[in-house]
Amino acid sequence: MIEQAFIFFINLDTWQLFGYFWPFFMLDMVRYVLIEGVVLLYYLPKRKREAPRYKAARKLLFEEKPLISIVVPGKNEGEHIPRLVQTLSEQTYPFFELIVVDDGSDDDTPEICRELERQGMIDCFIRNDIRGGKASAANTALQFARGRYIVHVDADSHMAPDALETIVLPFLMDPEVGCVGGDVRVANYSDSFATQTQGLEYIKSITVSRTISSQLGILRIVSGAYGAFRKDVLNKIHGWDVGPGLDGDITLKIRKLGYKVVHEPASICYTNVPKSFWRLTKQRYRWDKSMIRFRVRKHRDILLPSAEFKWSNFISVVDNLFFNLFLDIKWFIYFFQIVQLSSSYIAFLLILNYIFYFMANIVQWLFAIAMQRSLGQKPNYQSIMFVPLMPLYTGTYLRLVRTFSYVMELLHKRSYFDKWNPWKVSKIAKQNKL
Repeated sequence: MIEQAFIFFINLDTWQLFGYFWPFFMLDMVRYVLIEGVVLLYYLPKRKREAPRYKAARKLLFEEKPLISIVVPGKNEGEHIPRLVQTLSEQTYPFFELIVVDDGSDDDTPEICRELERQGMIDCFIRNDIRGGKASAANTALQFARGRYIVHVDADSHMAPDALETIVLPFLMDPEVGCVGGDVRVANYSDSFATQTQGLEYIKSITVSRTISSQLGILRIVSGAYGAFRKDVLNKIHGWDVGPGLDGDITLKIRKLGYKVVHEPASICYTNVPKSFWRLTKQRYRWDKSMIRFRVRKHRDILLPSAEFKWSNFISVVDNLFFNLFLDIKWFIYFFQIVQLSSSYIAFLLILNYIFYFMANIVQWLFAIAMQRSLGQKPNYQSIMFVPLMPLYTGTYLRLVRTFSYVMELLHKRSYFDKWNPWKVSKIAKQNKL
């Protein structure tokens, strides 16, 4: 079959080639191979040239010694908090305070955190007896934070030793930066097949793609698992709003104020990801609803002409909508096309599509390896074993989850009924169109 597909391929002329495989050649290859490759060729030498600027910013950081407030909201995270606290005690930048907010846990989280507070490992522990949701817990911590910068970290994460100092350097290098995304990696990589697959996805979509978006000035999200913010900027937007995609929401709010949003790939945080594909499906179902809720509805003003209109914000949202929402529809159109016009070649077309996307994923994997090596990080070369799965994982599995999520949110606004937020909080958010 593969040999027949190859023979079919080499007999195609140029117009037939683009006619049969237009989604790959006209869209995905351009966006994820050519553009990322060109920007990466610019970025890697630039990063080396900027070494003196990073060195100067690091020197200024240790001269000024600004306090950094680390806020950790969470529920039932007692098993993870000690490791996070331990990695914070090993940070190269020691001038920080740790604020942990327990959002109505019913496990041993309060006892563990109070003991760590007694030992001086947690500076401020706050217990909310009534659950208010992650955004509410983060805003509670914000009220007690005294630092110039706020670093939001998920409770089930832990940080590399130099993570804290490297994530705040962009603020010192550019006063227009409002928030900085850290590089999130998979902490429980070896736990299961699902976690290993996500490990490769994370270095592609975060280490590479977010760095590229940052360089283009269109970065649309700072991960909720690990991100840094200027406190004065957070105060201007009154902190976090509730919702399934509060990280993307707050990033757009900061962009709308005119501040830059950047990604810092040298600052690494490790987070635990779902161990099974069923749990991963539920996680992504929740995450994907946020694009409709926030980018299509809440922040649609970014797409409209106004006094605050900025092309970078417009392109950031359009890029997201085009390559996620529109291209989801594109695949149904493409499948209908090959069924109606090329039904006798379907098997060949599917095999060749897989081969094209497999080759594109090889190139993206090489991009990730090159980035990690240039930053002095140790790449996970064994992750290449999962590259053959990526066309099916991202192109089929995650796309189906994403499509279902979009439909449910567009038709039924399911994000307001998500158990991830308390129902009373979601009810108020729906009434106020948050």
